[in-house]
Amino acid sequence: MSELIEVNDGNFEEKVLRAGRPVLVDFSATWCGPCKQLKPVVEELAGEYQGRIDVVHIDVDEARDTAALYGVMSVPTLMFFKNGELADQIAGAVPKETLKRKLDKLLT
Repeated sequence: MSELIEVNDGNFEEKVLRAGRPVLVDFSATWCGPCKQLKPVVEELAGEYQGRIDVVHIDVDEARDTAALYGVMSVPTLMFFKNGELADQIAGAVPKETLKRKLDKLLT
């Protein structure tokens, strides 16, 4: 497992939009049960894709502007960015293999 990069309204542009590689953004909240279930999976993916994809975490309660900008209506919401653009997204706790397929697609 790997530590997730914590992102907020102040550093979202730098850490996500100007990242030199694809980015998986985990929008979640501390009070969210499915988010807690998904967090270990997201951390595993951060380790497995280390050096190829950045994996960041955003607490929607602390980064309301960014969550609103991207229309996050429920958590967890996972967004996939490539070259500073939103490439894909998925809402809800999903299996690790589903996330791996989306990450592998980002790398092609």
